[in-house]
Amino acid sequence: MTETVPTADSPPPTQVTLSDGRVEIAPGAPQPTGPYANEDLLPVPVEKRTWTTYNFSALWVGMAHNTASWTLASGLIAVGMDWKQAVLTIALANVIVLVPMLLTGHAGPKYGIPFPVFARASFGIRGANLPAVVRALVACGWFGIQTWIGGEAIYYLAGKLFGDSWADASKVGGYAWTLWLSFAIFWALQVAIIYRGMETIRRFENWAAPFVLVGAGALLWWMSSKAGGFGPLLDQPSKLGWGPEFWKLFAPALMGMIGFWSTLSLNIPDFTRYGKSQKAQTWGQALGLPTTMTLFAFLSVMVTSGSQAVYGEAIWDPVQLAAKVDNVFGIIFALVTVLVATLSVNVAANLVSPAFDFSNIAPRKITFRTGALVTCVLGVLIFPWKLYSDPEGYIFTWLGLVGGLLGTVAGILIADYWILRRTSLDLADLYRAGGRYWYTNGWNWRAVVAFVTGGVLAIGGATFKPLIDGRPIPALADLADYGWAVGLGTSMVLYLVLMATRGREPANV
Repeated sequence: MTETVPTADSPPPTQVTLSDGRVEIAPGAPQPTGPYANEDLLPVPVEKRTWTTYNFSALWVGMAHNTASWTLASGLIAVGMDWKQAVLTIALANVIVLVPMLLTGHAGPKYGIPFPVFARASFGIRGANLPAVVRALVACGWFGIQTWIGGEAIYYLAGKLFGDSWADASKVGGYAWTLWLSFAIFWALQVAIIYRGMETIRRFENWAAPFVLVGAGALLWWMSSKAGGFGPLLDQPSKLGWGPEFWKLFAPALMGMIGFWSTLSLNIPDFTRYGKSQKAQTWGQALGLPTTMTLFAFLSVMVTSGSQAVYGEAIWDPVQLAAKVDNVFGIIFALVTVLVATLSVNVAANLVSPAFDFSNIAPRKITFRTGALVTCVLGVLIFPWKLYSDPEGYIFTWLGLVGGLLGTVAGILIADYWILRRTSLDLADLYRAGGRYWYTNGWNWRAVVAFVTGGVLAIGGATFKPLIDGRPIPALADLADYGWAVGLGTSMVLYLVLMATRGREPANV
């Protein structure tokens, strides 16, 4: 362990740096207190940063094997790609998004801090609520979409058990009232798990991932047997070819695929803060994310291509596809697999992180459980059934908008942490009013300007269908196809330019 030795004229250090580069509050120094600190937001002590390479790889296996991941690739088949084009798009997207994932994840094992606290260095102690709330609202949308998927699985499963009276029930708001009931049941199930606490979540995650992988394999075997072998699954032609039609679709599809994990590329410190070393989080994520997503994408496109061969149309929704299994045991197994997969990722990825983000707004008043409940409520108010109603709206509207906005935040975080501060942060000041991260009344207006400018350029020209018609700024339509890259690049450059106007300051300020 190394630390600065105090002299008679200098106060004792508030933090110490270990030989492996990890930093923690100095022994004997007081823990941060006050209105900007609570137990959930404080740095994780070094002795509790124990996650290994395996733990991070397992985390990604658990999160990637879910129904929404399945619909990424199957949705690309539904809009005209063949299996090679879809797998290529997803594999490339996950290699690209891994880069900001590792860069922002670096602060986790080094300082033991979650994403909202990490964002205070660039946005300010209070200003960090802006990216935290944006990220939290995105998680609410994801929570709602995943809950709708889980509700569909319950609806189809109950329909097989109770017959036509359940499946053909009278409609409310365009959907059978029994589907709304199924949605409510799945929502309540997740709330119950939250109240059981994090230990229940961890135990559930331990067996959920392999169960889902077995279920996906079984679905592939069933579809290949229906199609008469794997040949018809591989032979389904692209409706786009490799000409201009494909490349016109490729860019927005790639941005959408990046947008899928752009949420985690921001708040990955919520998990890496438990890392045993930088090597653990780097290798764990590199081995876990691109490989797992590509394998799952391959399973998805094979099954969806099979549905095109067997049923004459690409059935991109795995719940509706599972409902076509023609024996009771098979359909129960398939739909239970969907339920487990959805529950697994929704609780881990879409409740844990926004709970921290909402807690950051008022640390003394909003607990982890309260933040999670807020997420559950907002996830319904976002109308997820509209976002998930068709693959084009899901991939190009929802994922495109998410990627554009969150890419903007990632650009600012990376520029501040890696270029301006050279990964050097003051832990105590991240929780203290009036310190180096206080800026102007707790806000760094330069980060806000960079965020707004990057966000407008990234999504101002995007289509918002099926939510609303038209584009807010039609002149920016050409940039919308590259939303994530535009947002990240613009905000990064503009933030660095604006911060340069502050004049000469110490490197870690």
